[in-house]
Amino acid sequence: MFNALLASSGPIIVVLVLLALLVILIISNIKIVPQATAQVIERLGSYKTTWHTGIHVKIPFIETVAKKVTLMEQVADFPPQPVITRDNVRMQIDTVVFFQITDCKLYTYGVTNPLLAIESLTSTTLRNIIGELDLDQTLTSRDIINTKMRSILDEATDPWGIKVNRVELKNIIPPKEIQDAMEKQMKAERERREVMLKAEGEKNSTILVAEGRKQEMILAAEAEKAAAILRAEAQKEAKIREAEGESEAILKIQEATAQGLRMIKEVGLTNDVLTLRSFEAFEKAADGQATKIIIPSEIQGLAGLATALTEASKTDK
Repeated sequence: MFNALLASSGPIIVVLVLLALLVILIISNIKIVPQATAQVIERLGSYKTTWHTGIHVKIPFIETVAKKVTLMEQVADFPPQPVITRDNVRMQIDTVVFFQITDCKLYTYGVTNPLLAIESLTSTTLRNIIGELDLDQTLTSRDIINTKMRSILDEATDPWGIKVNRVELKNIIPPKEIQDAMEKQMKAERERREVMLKAEGEKNSTILVAEGRKQEMILAAEAEKAAAILRAEAQKEAKIREAEGESEAILKIQEATAQGLRMIKEVGLTNDVLTLRSFEAFEKAADGQATKIIIPSEIQGLAGLATALTEASKTDK
């Protein structure tokens, strides 16, 4: 019975197996191309098309993926290459090439080994360019060398579907004796610059000191000038004050004299009063310590008049 059941279900199992194999085959031929990549498709051994980003279905057993290509910019860092300058100096230069695949078909069928081809082309181009330059030009003309190499490599790799974006001389390694000479020259240059900077610093320091002294002298002179001005102003002010005091004293005296004259005039001063005042003044003069007294003639006349009046009074008595 089991054998009969197996015999009856045999064709169904075969069909299921075939369906499973068909599903696996279809799934395996569904291709998803990622971003910035491409796939070169061949049909029966010849180029058919190039798949870019997206979902694609490949015909089983008829179509095949010949090459997967990266469309991003790539970097090829080549080892140092021996070169000889125009003045017969042997050195080594290593380069870095930045390139990008622009045509997948040409890249796949244009050259067998694209990276090896770029390396060989770079080495040959570098030797040709350096052979036209001497040592000093090689060491100081990196930009010119980079530009020439990029132009030559870009033109040469165009049939391979490759675009060379940039070429850089990574390192230039001259012979040992030249390196020693260059180091000595650089050391001498550094020492020369150090001496120049030191001399410049001392010069600036001397200038600053002189400028400071100059400013100090200017400030001292200005201070002395200000002090002299203040002293002169003080003396001037003192003299003005003194003159004003004298003027005020004279004015007071004049005012007092004028006041006295007004008072004398107001009391009606007569000759008798003046005579009496004269005698009082003469008496005060006679009481002094002087050995000789000069009597004005007016007072002498007044004295004689006084004597005559006295004698006349005695006779009447």
